[in-house]
Amino acid sequence: MTLNTVFVCLELFFGLQSHSLALLADAGHNFSDVLGLAAAWGAAVLSRKIPSLRYTYGFRSSSILAGLFNALLLLVVTGGIIWEALARLSHPAPIGGKTVIGIALMGFLVNLFTAILLHHRHEEDLNVRAAFLHMASDAALSLGVAVSGAIMLFTGFYRLDPLVSLAISAAIIYGTWDLLKHSAGLALHAVPSNIDPKRVKDYFASLAGVHEVHDLHIWGMSTTESALTVHLVMPQGHPGDAFMAKIAQDLRDLFRIGHATMQVEIGDPMHPCALAPEHLV
Repeated sequence: MTLNTVFVCLELFFGLQSHSLALLADAGHNFSDVLGLAAAWGAAVLSRKIPSLRYTYGFRSSSILAGLFNALLLLVVTGGIIWEALARLSHPAPIGGKTVIGIALMGFLVNLFTAILLHHRHEEDLNVRAAFLHMASDAALSLGVAVSGAIMLFTGFYRLDPLVSLAISAAIIYGTWDLLKHSAGLALHAVPSNIDPKRVKDYFASLAGVHEVHDLHIWGMSTTESALTVHLVMPQGHPGDAFMAKIAQDLRDLFRIGHATMQVEIGDPMHPCALAPEHLV
């Protein structure tokens, strides 16, 4: 965060000095990444807080809010970049090519180094994965800005600057859409994308003694943890704690669901479960 914040200040200063919208666009993008890293860091800290009487799951879901905030922020910043780039296409301004090249190459190294730091955890956490992808894409974009600076330096084709800004904006939108979709899904308690709910239901149905499975719900407690509730109709009665512990372990091993709550029913027709119909929640 410190490294990227210092670089954003440098990029903003030299972007204004050289009149380069591409550098300013990159600075805005990098600043949104700094805020995204801050949000991911804060969510990671909050997720370790113990549950309370009011927040019985603790603050795990703060990581979902951080991902959603990060995605929305990127889209807002990108909208401003696109607006300015379109205006500059009709009124291009002279650009300091050498400055653009030097700062963009520095950005390439800073973003590449940060991406390497995040790489070892990018498959485990949505926020870390988002930060990693942003830094990796930023490294590529900074390299592109450096190339555009060299072209402008030798050709004087200054419309390339807003064109590169629009290309950066398109890359940001493309990369952010997936993050927004996943974050919004988790915020709405959708089944996490790495879990197939049909496979989970088939697993329960295959268990010895289970005649029916209903009221199955799977959701993300955070960007790394999933929870489940389900009703199992077992006419022979409760199968015992060892059987239930085996199910809980299977859910962790097969589906990475760490928090499972299972309700056992015997299927008494005189007292049917009110939540058995599929359309009820």
